Amino acid sequence: MTQIRHAKFQIGQVVSHRIFAFRGIIFDVDPEFNNTEEWYQSIPEDIRPRRDQPFYHLFAENAESEYVAYVSEQNLMADTSGVPLRHPQIKNMFEKTEGGVYRVKRPHIN
Repeated sequence: MTQIRHAKFQIGQVVSHRIFAFRGIIFDVDPEFNNTEEWYQSIPEDIRPRRDQPFYHLFAENAESEYVAYVSEQNLMADTSGVPLRHPQIKNMFEKTEGGVYRVKRPHIN
């Protein structure tokens, strides 16, 4: 019987990478690895994550740039710094509440 795993983090949550100096906001979650074998093999073996865990799509940023990242749950931790994110795609998908939490924008209906 396959064990059902629940994602530790949620869409709209700000997270930081445990090893590399970047942070971002989650915009999608895969229940387990769902990327190319080439991508997986490009990760150095000594830090390569297990496939059988949630993987998160992030609007990510570091000191130099903004980009989209795909990160395993084991390599993420909640970011509670409160420092605003600058990634330009965030405003298209999320709105920031008065409490500083990001939530998915509701679709505009004409």
